[in-house]
Amino acid sequence: MKKTNIFKVFAACVDAILQGILITRVSRTDKEFHFQNWFEDRLRSTGVLFDKSGRNSYPDFTMVKFTEGYETKGLAWPGRESTYDCNSQVPTGYHNGRDVFYVFGRYPKAEDTGKEYPVIDLVLCHGDFLNADHEYVHKNKSVKGFGSYGDIMIRDRKMYVAPTPFAVAQGLTGTRTLLIPSAWRLPTGFKKVGEIVRVESSDLVIGYEFDLKTNLISAKMVPNHEAGREHCFTAYRIESDSDKPVTLISSSQQEDFEEGEEE
Repeated sequence: MKKTNIFKVFAACVDAILQGILITRVSRTDKEFHFQNWFEDRLRSTGVLFDKSGRNSYPDFTMVKFTEGYETKGLAWPGRESTYDCNSQVPTGYHNGRDVFYVFGRYPKAEDTGKEYPVIDLVLCHGDFLNADHEYVHKNKSVKGFGSYGDIMIRDRKMYVAPTPFAVAQGLTGTRTLLIPSAWRLPTGFKKVGEIVRVESSDLVIGYEFDLKTNLISAKMVPNHEAGREHCFTAYRIESDSDKPVTLISSSQQEDFEEGEEE
């Protein structure tokens, strides 16, 4: 069995939800960190040692005795749920020598609930479920010489828009689900509720160009030498939790999902 805290952490989150432990918003300007604070309390409840990263660091939490980290993503519901913005780091399952897990929690929109509100549903997934590439390194670069006097700098500050698990798999709404590589062995107290296979695409984007006169952006593509490679994941829940099956959303279903989403 892989040495990991993920099962203990997931169980602590599920228990808190079932016990009615609510997310607490510190102020009306707190639009991002309320769910992260809720998850931090769950980490503390397990007794595991961890470091909390700075505001612009990745991931949000890194374990001390285990080579893994956790990145939190709170999603207001109803609202945008098929994608989320990654401001500085493309999602990945492995970063700086650590396995990375993503914690997606959906909660009611704050204006409808006051200062406290519940976690509607929860997904903890290994980062490889979102993107299995471990080689790409994010960097912001710049070019000088723009403008009539040639003294303006253009900064290339990338933002990535990635799918959430709700856009990849169905059966997650209203449930508490763990998605990890199928090769990992399962401890007692959990049950399998689905198998998801993600297949690598035929082409990869390795660059892009932006025309400052036409405002057109174009991607540079190359064939993916790993095209067709399958990445297998298993969906688990606590034994006493829902048996609702988790299955892969088809391409057509995903398009319908995205078209019906609020932006």
